[in-house]
Amino acid sequence: MKVLAVNWQDLENPLAGGAETHLHEILERLAAWGHEVTLLCGGWPGCPPRAARHGVEIHRVGTRQSFPFLVRRYFDAQLRSRAFDVLYEDINKVPLFTTRWGVPRVVAVVPHLFGEAAFQELHPALASAVWLAERPIPWMYRGVPFQAISESTADDLVARGIPRRDVVVIPPGVSFNYYTPDAAQRAAHPTFAYLGRLKRYKGVDLIIRAFARVRASDAVLEIAGAGDYRPELERLVTSLDLGARVRFLGFVTEAEKLALLRRAWAVALASPKEGWGLTNVEAEASGTPVVASNSPGIRESVRHGETGFLVPHGDVAALGAALDRFAQDPALVARMGAAARTFAESFTWERCARETEAHLRDVVARPAGVR
Repeated sequence: MKVLAVNWQDLENPLAGGAETHLHEILERLAAWGHEVTLLCGGWPGCPPRAARHGVEIHRVGTRQSFPFLVRRYFDAQLRSRAFDVLYEDINKVPLFTTRWGVPRVVAVVPHLFGEAAFQELHPALASAVWLAERPIPWMYRGVPFQAISESTADDLVARGIPRRDVVVIPPGVSFNYYTPDAAQRAAHPTFAYLGRLKRYKGVDLIIRAFARVRASDAVLEIAGAGDYRPELERLVTSLDLGARVRFLGFVTEAEKLALLRRAWAVALASPKEGWGLTNVEAEASGTPVVASNSPGIRESVRHGETGFLVPHGDVAALGAALDRFAQDPALVARMGAAARTFAESFTWERCARETEAHLRDVVARPAGVR
């Protein structure tokens, strides 16, 4: 197949996250299996406009801000003549409405949509723009095959008006040959971790407030990631008199991330909504349990009472009690960590990519215009 993937960012973008990891794990395998794979995405200041990564040809257009205004023109001028079999749009920001680009077959993959959650992070004007941009999806993508990464995302699409028959659920994988347990690296004192962007909607403030309820005086919370919400989080730490017990690590390398996952007694995630919660499964693959909000997407990547604990979103007391339970019981950490590893091993990128390939082949085999 000749596949054109369209996404706002590629994996080398400094702002890349779980959605980009998910996309590249699929695309690079498709390329390795002999498919012609091209990725059209936005760039960043100073980036090379063209690149190649593990068989994927990458075209970068504009920046995060200008990409949606330049991408269609670039496609028409540079890529339309390639006669791609399928356009694979990753809708993880606002949709680009590639159904209007004149490509006979479009497949939309959706990690998650923002919906009203946009108003928790963005300026009201910008949040309104994101919310409004998502509203036309049921009409602009009418009859288009969708891939959702979780049942929660599929339910969201159906609630918005996408017929369930048009949605297949293909959960992400995890690199469990890389993310492996190492009991020798587990910290000697209770250590908790958050890994992700420091954005308001991620609920990192809830994790900090919950950590303040942990009774162990030697407990530590390590926060890995960057974002514009960090100054406010630092002020919160000061106001709670947590001092050196909360450590901001900033951006971490993959090796540092693995070391953090291994030494943590539990990883915490308190978003109101995620597509899946890839960091949860990476932690579980590393033999570390998870404490998370019982939110759409997240609840599918944690087995309550087995690989960690799910608590009502926004319930700081319940979140703190779950963290404290681990802090008081190293044996519980070890037992749930072992179960978490077993659970994570059921999610492979090979399976994810093979199911994606099969779905794309099915779509390509249909006569053009038949959904």
